Amino acid sequence: MLLRIWNKDKKEKLEKNIDRLILILEKMNMHDLIYIIGNKKEIIKRNLLAGISRGIGTGIGFTIITAVIIYFLQKIVRLNIPIIGEYINDIIEIVKTTK
Repeated sequence: MLLRIWNKDKKEKLEKNIDRLILILEKMNMHDLIYIIGNKKEIIKRNLLAGISRGIGTGIGFTIITAVIIYFLQKIVRLNIPIIGEYINDIIEIVKTTK
């Protein structure tokens, strides 16, 4: 009798732990991860799309940052600060001629 009660308690704890584990795995979307790991085509597709997205994002970000820097450099040149203005003007001319 004591053994049955002890096994019943263990069984209930085990069921609670399994239920908790199932909830954790569902929150982590583990079934999606297992599908991806098992499917090599899916891995290649996701990595290709991620690489393309990073490349495009980097290009756009670099273009915006460069445009902002050139804009501020032109503003500094218009202030006619003697040494800095000439130096920045040379940089801007080099950038314009390389386009």
